[in-house]
Amino acid sequence: MRAAAGDRLVIVRSGLHEPVRDGEIIEVIGPDGTPPYLVRWADTGRTSLIYPGPDARVVHYEHPEDG
Repeated sequence: MRAAAGDRLVIVRSGLHEPVRDGEIIEVIGPDGTPPYLVRWADTGRTSLIYPGPDARVVHYEHPEDG
């Protein structure tokens, strides 16, 4: 898993009553875009340091084209 600041981390739990969580990756701590990530969660606004598990995926931020 590789990410950059500005990407989104989405976690889809396998339980029926567990919500999907997503947040903005505000800092990549690991080398070359690898975990851990500092994430600001959309549902609470809180930040946490996370090592994503197999239920997580990164949605890469698409930079708008220049000019």
